[in-house]
Amino acid sequence: MDPNFIASVRDKMRKAVEILRADIATIRTGKAAPSLVENIQVSVYSGASKLKVMEVATVNSTDPHTLVLTPFDASIIEEIRKGIMESGAGLNPASDGQIIRITIPPLSEERRQELIHLMKQKLENGHIMIRQARHEAMAEIKKAHLPEDEKDRAEKEIQRATDDFVGEIDALGKKKEEELLQI
Repeated sequence: MDPNFIASVRDKMRKAVEILRADIATIRTGKAAPSLVENIQVSVYSGASKLKVMEVATVNSTDPHTLVLTPFDASIIEEIRKGIMESGAGLNPASDGQIIRITIPPLSEERRQELIHLMKQKLENGHIMIRQARHEAMAEIKKAHLPEDEKDRAEKEIQRATDDFVGEIDALGKKKEEELLQI
């Protein structure tokens, strides 16, 4: 079996975890974090192009409940504000003509539970991506014309990688749930 095979499977699993990590970062926790808005797509320059907020403005957290966006081009400030409002993120940006302020309201208990449910769905999608990579790898191993002991070794290595990445996903979920439950 190609020694790079196991490494490529681990890379695929690592990418799945990174995608999940970025996805979970968008779930707001009641604290102001730039990741809440950085990847929101906004139509700028009269709808000529859609760009991410981080491509058109700097995003800073001034305190635990406030985000400040400073556009690189002040002429598109209203387009950025409108794009954030229409994003479905539940944020209400206010503009003074130079900067955009977003006050992050505290989460209600009901909203916290909804976000935990959403996070668990995202975690399950991460588990599915890992299991899919494992399934594909095991199928490749079975197709390969290898001696039994080498097949067993490769299968154990794939299972070890699967267990490692599933554990990493579970740890991400536990950490995010703690953040969501913090008042």
